[in-house]
Amino acid sequence: MKLWGGRFTKESDRLTEDFNASIAVDSRMYREDIAGSIAHAEMLAKQGIISAEEKEQIVAGLQEILAELEEGRLEFTVAAEDVHMNIETFLIAKIGEVGKKLHTARSRNDQVALDVRLYLREETGNIKGLILDLLHTLLNLATEHVDTTMPGYTHMQKAQPVTLAHHLLAYFEMLRRDAERLEDSVKRLNSMPLGSGALAGTGFNLDREFVKARLGFANITRNSLDAVSDRDFALEFCSFASILMMHLSRFSEELILWSSEEFGFIELDDAYTTGSSIMPQKKNPDLAELVRGKTGRVYGDLIALLTIMKALPLAYNKDLQEDKEALFDAIDTVKKCLMVYEPMLRTARFKAEKMLQGAKGGFTNATDLADYLACKGLPFRDAHAIVGRAVLHCIENSRVLEDISLEEYQQFSPLIEADIYAYLDIKACVERRSVPGGPAPAAVKQALQEAALWLESMR
Repeated sequence: MKLWGGRFTKESDRLTEDFNASIAVDSRMYREDIAGSIAHAEMLAKQGIISAEEKEQIVAGLQEILAELEEGRLEFTVAAEDVHMNIETFLIAKIGEVGKKLHTARSRNDQVALDVRLYLREETGNIKGLILDLLHTLLNLATEHVDTTMPGYTHMQKAQPVTLAHHLLAYFEMLRRDAERLEDSVKRLNSMPLGSGALAGTGFNLDREFVKARLGFANITRNSLDAVSDRDFALEFCSFASILMMHLSRFSEELILWSSEEFGFIELDDAYTTGSSIMPQKKNPDLAELVRGKTGRVYGDLIALLTIMKALPLAYNKDLQEDKEALFDAIDTVKKCLMVYEPMLRTARFKAEKMLQGAKGGFTNATDLADYLACKGLPFRDAHAIVGRAVLHCIENSRVLEDISLEEYQQFSPLIEADIYAYLDIKACVERRSVPGGPAPAAVKQALQEAALWLESMR
């Protein structure tokens, strides 16, 4: 007989059991379920709802179950439906009738809400640590490449020269926002729902504040209907995860391009690439491609959860059982991607000379020529038109701006003087862009100092 089976006259059909059960998904929360149950039992005893002796039996039994599960000596069953009922069944089998008192003043509705919050809170801390590790690697690489010049792009066309450090710090900023976004989400995650019952609280004199403190929550939930049916914290995590994966996917796209022969800016380590089954020369950036691909998977988790929630009336509905597959998949996918990304990036070899040569092509110093004329007093729009004609002249004659003679330059504008060649030097173009947030080594060094201080504060 099911623990809830008192009003039923027959057993569940096997198909019903299989379809209704969630143990294959939620079994990973057994530690959280036991921790919540221990705190609940301690509170029941504190409030005189069960005796101190009964509490000791329950707590000891739960601790033994935890040890047996950790050692692989207990097996969950579909017949007990979910992690909560499995553990309660284990407890009753272990300590007898006293075990049946554990569920006093508690519903699976507030129990699962508690377990998911506890589990996600733990994983949030783990994921934050992985993001910070990746940020640390980015910071180290940027520090090594303050003077490495490369082309910057818009529309995938060469635009202006930047430094590799500046480019890497752009991804540092993206991941910094991700870390802060994740940390901020804990404010809304860290509320304790136990005591909300199925939907309307309980008539027992519970001490919710005791359970809150015992489990390390910052607050208790303020409304019992909302507490058992809210999954905003899971949605917020999946939203964070989707944005993080989008950033990793953008970075992956560049690593994939940069490792191609056409770019040749980077070589990924053999340990983080794969070969071809037919083409022996191939070295494929499969890990970066997989991260790019798995981004769509995490987007799917977010959309799935949003769709599950979109029309649910208050309070709990069985639809909510589907929340965990999407949430857990997003957690697992993000962790795997971050775990592989850090060493893949750390072991990559950046080809500084190839990047510099790339920066010297594509007229990346054309804007500097326009700025030069603007500094001489020419309206920028007029300067823009003059430089456009000079670039066209170079294209038609297979030359670069540095190759034009002074006499030719002065045919485009008499304002151009002999100092133009030093002005058009690619390194000089970068060094002039020293405004805060710019790519010049001086500005980048300031950015690195600030980033290091911030990263230390997040540890």
